Amino acid sequence: MAAHGRSRLDPRGVGAVGGGGAGLRFAQTAAAMPATDDEEPSDPWRPPHNLPPMNPPEQGDAVKLSPVTTTAASGWPAGQTSASHRPEDASSAPHVQPATLPPELLTDTFGRHHNYLRISLTEKCNLRCVYCMPSEGIDLTASTQLLTTEEVVRIARLFVAAGVDKIRLTGGEPTVRPDLEDIVKQLSALPGLRHIAITTNGITLHKRLEALKAAGLTLVNISLDTLSAEKFELLTRRKGHDRVLKSIKRAVELGYDPVKVNVVLMRGVNDDELLDFVEMTRNDPVNVRFIEYMPFDGNKWETRKVVSYMEARGRIMDSHPSMSRMQDGKSEVAKNFTIDGHAGSVSFVTSMTSNFCGGCNRLRVLADGALKVCLFGNNEVSLRDSMREGASDEALMEVVSAAVGRKKAGHAGMYDLAQMENRSMIRIGG
Repeated sequence: MAAHGRSRLDPRGVGAVGGGGAGLRFAQTAAAMPATDDEEPSDPWRPPHNLPPMNPPEQGDAVKLSPVTTTAASGWPAGQTSASHRPEDASSAPHVQPATLPPELLTDTFGRHHNYLRISLTEKCNLRCVYCMPSEGIDLTASTQLLTTEEVVRIARLFVAAGVDKIRLTGGEPTVRPDLEDIVKQLSALPGLRHIAITTNGITLHKRLEALKAAGLTLVNISLDTLSAEKFELLTRRKGHDRVLKSIKRAVELGYDPVKVNVVLMRGVNDDELLDFVEMTRNDPVNVRFIEYMPFDGNKWETRKVVSYMEARGRIMDSHPSMSRMQDGKSEVAKNFTIDGHAGSVSFVTSMTSNFCGGCNRLRVLADGALKVCLFGNNEVSLRDSMREGASDEALMEVVSAAVGRKKAGHAGMYDLAQMENRSMIRIGG
């Protein structure tokens, strides 16, 4: 029976989970995994290689942090305190756009100002990716415990007033929200917000992207881990590979530049497609982003599955010796490269072998309203509870600022991360 207040999301579909897991195995068939297959899965992740040693940061990558003294969280400007809200209607009470709030509210003790907010809109998804959803499924948070549209916009409004200029909408899968266009439109009206981005699996994006762009969506990331339709069904436990490619094409047609394509590299699974993905960048403004495989709850992470940045880069450079490093900003999570004659670019997200914590500028609000100051940290604070208990804007931002002030200099190493308790990726938000 599902836990109190939750429903069960099964990797094979929505419904009760049977025994024995999802039955994922690499087989020579293009058929989607049958929903009634309760066999214990064999382990498809057993390459005959060991993970290369962790790489030292390249020159210019490391940012050494030293604690600094920041202004207290209560530094709300005189005369700008918002009216308190009634507890019985806290989230839907009318708000007045606050004047600019002190940036210290979102600055941690290491001097990192956080101007990038990722908001998960849902825990639901129309795919069941093996690295994102545990094989046994997840207990979905009750819909009444998820943020409402009004609460999402209220949080965004306050973060923007404190200096956030980029918001990314994630999930689950954000396009399962029927009010996605309305959310984007409301966010686009916030003064000071420069970019509204989305990370999506692309299954239905092609149908809605034109309307989303008209509403104010400025940046698009589409996840695609293989160019093989057969392998796609094995990795996602669903059909739809052609629809993802259609969404990438549609984003290019609508003028998104670049169209970012996220690829989680897994040894023995899709690392043989490195050069095929690079080829996507030849004629179109596509930025292929190779992401090191990261440990999250239930994804059966192992070090030998990780294809390190240094290895992936070396294999690409063997075929494309003109690949050269771009000048990356301090807060850039990826190491970005151009290739002569290619309209697009290639990037590497190196969370495991060369972290970028020193320049971290991002915070996350999960679908249930939990604020997460680090992707790999397990400390959370509920903004939903504060809002529904009647917190004023000032009090809410004091909760946020206190959490930011507790942010550590960096996350643990990958071996320690694999042992730490954390949410599954589908519940954190991509």
